[in-house]
Amino acid sequence: MKSLLPLVIGWRFYRARQSNGFIGFISFASTAGIALGVAVLILVLSAMNGFERELEQRLLGVVAHGELLSVNEPLHDWQGIAETAKSMPEIVATAPFIKMQGLVQKPGGFQGLELNGIEPELEKEVSTIDEFMPAQAWASLSTHSNNIVVGRSLLDKLGLKVGDTLSMYTPDMGQTNKLTAAKSHRFVVAGVYDLGGEIESTQAYVSLPYLAEVLKLPVGSVTGLRITVNKVFSAPRITRDLGYAQNQYLHLNNWTRSQGHLYQDIQLVRMVMYLVLALVIAVACFNIVSTLVMAVRDKSAEIAILMTMGLKRAQVMAIFIMQGALNGALGCTIGAAIGVTLALNLSAFSNAVEQFFGIKLLESDIYFIDFLPSQLQQQDVLVVVGMGFVMSLLATIYPAYKATKIAPATALAGR
Repeated sequence: MKSLLPLVIGWRFYRARQSNGFIGFISFASTAGIALGVAVLILVLSAMNGFERELEQRLLGVVAHGELLSVNEPLHDWQGIAETAKSMPEIVATAPFIKMQGLVQKPGGFQGLELNGIEPELEKEVSTIDEFMPAQAWASLSTHSNNIVVGRSLLDKLGLKVGDTLSMYTPDMGQTNKLTAAKSHRFVVAGVYDLGGEIESTQAYVSLPYLAEVLKLPVGSVTGLRITVNKVFSAPRITRDLGYAQNQYLHLNNWTRSQGHLYQDIQLVRMVMYLVLALVIAVACFNIVSTLVMAVRDKSAEIAILMTMGLKRAQVMAIFIMQGALNGALGCTIGAAIGVTLALNLSAFSNAVEQFFGIKLLESDIYFIDFLPSQLQQQDVLVVVGMGFVMSLLATIYPAYKATKIAPATALAGR
């Protein structure tokens, strides 16, 4: 029973100080500050997790993990490279492709566009782009025709619709290897893919045999080979190993060169926000120090009486540590509840804000996705709540220690 006495007294002191207007306000401010910091930190970490998930599942599902591209002439024996890739257990699949870059005209200027000539059956092994377009549009790429599938964002910019004709202009070097008038290529918009992000404005898909015919490549030749690996962060090494095993000059590319900055930005923002919001929680915990210092002064006489009745200094210290712990626990609980609720509904909440204010939080021309993702992880919640509670406990040490230094005789004489 004696071991529970400090907890009982601490609880009574905690309830009593809530009736003291000024001390009660500071106590409320410290609790609210901890709750706010915990909630926002959980929300931000969930958003960063969401961005990382979308980068890996959405963007890296479409962008090649690695590419081997021809340097001076087309790849005539891409099947041989694919066979070598099959012998490497880290490579999941390969697919040939042909690239062509040019300009398409839009109101007010031109838009750069990169055409990807693909074999649909093989492309499905290395890319998930088929999941973001209708089955009819995907099937149109299997025919030897000038069908083209473009992103929704590009279609809106060009003011076109499915079935319209799209003209693309490419440079013509001529037989003298000097730039002459641009060539015009006409395609029929057979479908649209909805991926979100800037890729919609810059990437389009056509039939591989048809694009080979447009570029006048030898039969069976391609400009490169895509690979998909089982561990995306190993893509640079795996692509390099496969390229070095070939007997021809190849340009080696991987997702870290084209999209790696996105991952680095996500990690940087995560670290900075973690630090900033941890400082917000720390500032809120300093209010606990102020609250307990004033509580010690307010209850000095009661402490002196308890000490004359045999209460040990360690028990006195436990009384005020419990008060600070109650502040921290209440703040962390409220903050965790708010943060988890917002994190689970972040996408819906952001959509509601966009519709209400008529704004777009993430523009597809700037970001790789055009919506606000969220992925709540239990580990993040536990770490944030644990950090907030530990910091609130640390804030109680000095005031609780000062309470043990009260001289009973002096405190009672002053009363």
